[in-house]
Amino acid sequence: MLSLTDISIRIAGRLLIDHASAQITPGARVGFVGRNGVGKSTLFQAIRGELPTETGTIAVPPRWRIGSLAQEAPDGPESLTEVVLKADLERHALLHEAETARDPHRIAEIQTRLVDIDAHSAPARAAAILSGLGFSTSDQARSCSEFSGGWRMRVALAATLFAAPDLLLLDEPTNYLDLEGTLWLEDHLAHYPRTVIVISHDRDLLDTSVDQILHLDRGKLTLYKGTYSSFEEQRAAREMLDAKHAKRQADERKRLQSFVDRFKAKASKARQAQSRMKMLERMKPVTALVTQDVREISFPVPEKLLSPPIVAVDDATVGYDPGSPVLKRVTLRIDEDDRIALLGANGNGKSTLVKLLAGKLQPFAGKVVRADKLSIGYFAQHQTDELDLDGSPYDHVRWLMPDTPESKIRARVGAIGFTGKAGDTLVKSLSGGEKARLLLGLATFFAPNMIILDEPTNHLDIDSRAALAEAINEFPGAVIMVSHDRYLIEACADRLWVVADHAVTPYDGDLDDYRRTVLSARGTRERDASSERRNSSEKPRRDKAEKRVPPKQRITRAEAEIERITAIIAKIDVALALPDLFKRDPKQAAQLGKARASAASALQRAEEEWLEASTSYDETAS
Repeated sequence: MLSLTDISIRIAGRLLIDHASAQITPGARVGFVGRNGVGKSTLFQAIRGELPTETGTIAVPPRWRIGSLAQEAPDGPESLTEVVLKADLERHALLHEAETARDPHRIAEIQTRLVDIDAHSAPARAAAILSGLGFSTSDQARSCSEFSGGWRMRVALAATLFAAPDLLLLDEPTNYLDLEGTLWLEDHLAHYPRTVIVISHDRDLLDTSVDQILHLDRGKLTLYKGTYSSFEEQRAAREMLDAKHAKRQADERKRLQSFVDRFKAKASKARQAQSRMKMLERMKPVTALVTQDVREISFPVPEKLLSPPIVAVDDATVGYDPGSPVLKRVTLRIDEDDRIALLGANGNGKSTLVKLLAGKLQPFAGKVVRADKLSIGYFAQHQTDELDLDGSPYDHVRWLMPDTPESKIRARVGAIGFTGKAGDTLVKSLSGGEKARLLLGLATFFAPNMIILDEPTNHLDIDSRAALAEAINEFPGAVIMVSHDRYLIEACADRLWVVADHAVTPYDGDLDDYRRTVLSARGTRERDASSERRNSSEKPRRDKAEKRVPPKQRITRAEAEIERITAIIAKIDVALALPDLFKRDPKQAAQLGKARASAASALQRAEEEWLEASTSYDETAS
């Protein structure tokens, strides 16, 4: 059991956690929630032993392995599969030792332990996790350094999940995922066999994947049973009772104080007044409900609604290289009040499509017709790089309103969520959520007819996401959104488009249908990858991916694997040849026999891979 007992944590003089306690039972799946900045990530640091507590204790079972997402993305020449496999430190150490061990008894111990931890199936498990997070078979063989920072953070997440620690700590794991990856992660966490605590502002993940909610509020920890929706109901009821209790206590304190004030100077009533003063001192104040109002998000209303369609795309082909377009023969229309969500895995062209719609990309063929005087507001999370870190929200608005009186500039700064001194805070001191609010305000500053939102919810807490959904629903113009947040899509979108296989097609089902489709497709790919990796009957799609890995590289990789497995089999045979093994430890002998059979199967697969790669190499050479 993870036990947090009367802990207090202070950072830079600020008390974040104040004599808080909670008990997390083994196997619990816990969603950790609270406003941005209240100390959730700080508590994770304390649990990992990286930060001392001011008071109290954090007790973790001595044999538990703690795993959490690395702060820095992995990098280097190793393949994605190798990076993930190395995350299982015990397996990696045992395999390394197996290469040098000479003592037959130690060899037997190593091979027995490798069987116990199912080490020989590790490559298939690593491939399944990488596939679930959006990496193709060919991607998994590529060097980690070939990928962007966001994709490498997915590799870090895959490595953390593969290690399967006894206590899994995840801090906003969906920030680097698309909707498809988020759906897979929800399902994976829902079946995680050990203890997991996940910090998330994704309402659907917290309703799908966890069975408890840990709430950090005003320095205190409260554990609720059930999903996030259940937590909201329980918390509302609790706060209503607290508010009533606080009012009753305030009335009682007022009555007692009134008695003391009236009679403390009278000798005949002095004893009673003294008694009531002691009652006041002993009366522990009840914390009344503190309304933590969420700053609303609003989009300015366009001056004039345009006649439909406001955008019409006819047989357009678009991309970045005319010889290799991302999208082909796209035909669609957008009307003035459309609410459209784009679905499809990252890399399939969603960002390319929104750039086409926004006029940031021109088609190679076909045409795009936009309504006269169409104004488009475009928000993308990467635009935080375009903000002036040494400027304030006030400065950014003033640059857009150079000849406007001070009072009107301040009013606009307040309208996008930065009132009073907040408007003068430097951008480099803003939180991720505050930067997102600023970007939303700047993107829609001139009252556009159509708003394009590319992953707008990153760094927004749950209440701010609800405020964003309300703003979208109140906006009278068109909205195109790309988001991994199911709640936002379900609350706002009335049309779904799937971007996949170089095409854009309407999706007739709802998000539940899409979730089943995604999980079913990825489950099929995982089974194919683990059980029929080299079956020629399934080649059409896979061959296209494998062509990206040069045959010579595949041959070298297969030869190294054959050599490694052959050495393992030889050492197992040495251990099995011990004359007293079957009498001394029949269980170990049986496990060694099982290990040898598993290694023999792995050797056969490696030989088949070598044969297939060699054939491809010969065909290419000829």
